[in-house]
Amino acid sequence: MLQIVLVGVAAGLAAALLFASLVSGSLFSFLLFYLAPLPLMIAGLGWSHVAALVAALVAVAGLAAAFGGFLFAAFLVGFGLPAWWLSYLALLARPASAGPEGLQWYPIERLVLWAALLGALGIILAIPMFGTDAEGFRAGLRHALDRLLGVGTNAASDAPRMLPGISDAEWYLDVLVIATPLAAAVVLTVTSLANLWLAGRIVKLSGRLKRPWPDLGATILPRSAPALLAAAAVGMLAGDLFGIAAGVLTASLLTAYALVGLAVLHATTRGINGRGFVLAGIYAAVAVFGWPALLLSLLGLADLVLDFRRLAAKRRGLPETRP
Repeated sequence: MLQIVLVGVAAGLAAALLFASLVSGSLFSFLLFYLAPLPLMIAGLGWSHVAALVAALVAVAGLAAAFGGFLFAAFLVGFGLPAWWLSYLALLARPASAGPEGLQWYPIERLVLWAALLGALGIILAIPMFGTDAEGFRAGLRHALDRLLGVGTNAASDAPRMLPGISDAEWYLDVLVIATPLAAAVVLTVTSLANLWLAGRIVKLSGRLKRPWPDLGATILPRSAPALLAAAAVGMLAGDLFGIAAGVLTASLLTAYALVGLAVLHATTRGINGRGFVLAGIYAAVAVFGWPALLLSLLGLADLVLDFRRLAAKRRGLPETRP
């Protein structure tokens, strides 16, 4: 137990330093910031979820002592609790007649759905910080973005925004107000899953990973996910904060389906010459342009009906990758 606590304390301090690096404002600090959940997940997967929880509490305490309430609350909701919960779920298992060592591990598809839900929840909980109704939220967020752009361009706080390469800065701000909550939900979802994957690889290399490495190419989402996505999309038509929250949930769920789309591509391209270059090009296009992720979401949704992985496996005589 002492080892678990010590590991948790060390992981928490590391996570707090990574998260607080954003204060420096350097470009490299953004990469460190997004890696903040990694020490917590390594502690959770390599030792126990108790270590991850201790790490989250230590990181929160350190950030609260150093910077006050805002950063510690942002870390707790956005990174700390999701990292602990995903680590806990990843090591859940129950007895089963089939499977390695007679255990049935918590399904990867449910981890993906949980990451999407937690990513949306983190942004939804932050909405009241900017306003308690739709107009107040948009005005508060616009003011915050306006101040941020003013700092970035060294302009006076009351001066009209003049952004390099943008002729209509006010229109650009209006677009950012709409896009920022959606983009933040996407980023939180991807950050959680990317760090969980990286933590799993690190712990696996150390020999401490208890569960067998899953076939990520077989990833699908639970049957409840399409209905939840449809309900969230319809909810976007509602007014006030409910519509904004529904949009955030829609964005996070579409991100989950984009990851399913990637799983489809990984599975269906097996055995194809130049597979590595194709996949690398797709990842690069998503990272640089962003919008190809929507095509991946559509691919993931289409797989619900067409089951591309089963068709590809049947055509090439390979084992099916979808249960």
